[in-house]
Amino acid sequence: MRKLAAGNWKMNGTTAHLTEIAALAATHRAAQVDILICPPATLLAQAAGLAQHSPLMIGAQDCHRSPSGAHTGDISAPMLADAGARAVILGHSERRADHGETSALVADKARAAHAAGLIAVICLGETLAEREGAQTLAVVTEQLRASLPATATAANTVIAYEPVWAIGTGLTPSTAQIAEVHGVLRALLTERLDAAEAAALRLLYGGSVKPANAAGIFAIADVDGALVGGASLTAQDFSPIIAALEAA
Repeated sequence: MRKLAAGNWKMNGTTAHLTEIAALAATHRAAQVDILICPPATLLAQAAGLAQHSPLMIGAQDCHRSPSGAHTGDISAPMLADAGARAVILGHSERRADHGETSALVADKARAAHAAGLIAVICLGETLAEREGAQTLAVVTEQLRASLPATATAANTVIAYEPVWAIGTGLTPSTAQIAEVHGVLRALLTERLDAAEAAALRLLYGGSVKPANAAGIFAIADVDGALVGGASLTAQDFSPIIAALEAA
C-alpha cells in the first residue's frame, strides 16, 4: 500500500495561491507517498497543469451524483476529470451539516466518481455530542455501510475518519481512540470487500493534523495517511506532514 497525504483547501485560495502547489511539486518530486491537493473548483485546471510530471494529484471537494443535467451551479464528476482532477472528496462533515447530505447521497456521488475514473475520498466522523454519548462507533459504522457503494475498490476509494469536533479546533482524539475507530473501519471493510481489497484500501485520519502531531498519528495501526485542512494551505506547513508520513 502506498500511503496518502491529502490536503483539503476548502473555500480558500485564489490564483496567487497556486505558488504553493508549484512549491510542493518541486519539493516532492521523489515522494515516497501519494500526495493529493484539493483546491477550490476555480483552480482545478490550473493546479492540474502545475502538478503535471510530479507525484502530486489534484482533486476536487465535491461532485454531483449525475453526469450532466439541469443542476445550476453544480459540477459533475466527468467535468472534474476533464479539468484534470484525479480524485474527489465526498461526504465531508461540512457538506453533511451545511448541505444536509445523507450517506445515501454520498454513495451515489461515489458511484458517479468511480464511473468518471476518479478516486472517491469518503469522509466519516462523529460530532462532540455523539462522542460524549458513546455513539462514535455506531455513527461511523452506519456512515461507512451507507456511504460505501458496491463499486468501491482499494484502487478507487479512500476512507477518511474525521471526528467533527476535531476539525479546525486544535483538538485531536487520543491515540487509543483513533486506533479503535480505524480498527473497526478495517473490520467493516473486510465484511464488504474481499480480504486483499480490504487490507489495501487506505484509511486516513483527519482533524487538526499538523507538523507537531503528524508523526504520532501516523504511528497508529491502520492509519494510512491523513486528510489535512488548514495545514495543507502552504507548502511550509504541509511538507513536514508529508515527510512524517514518508518516515512512518
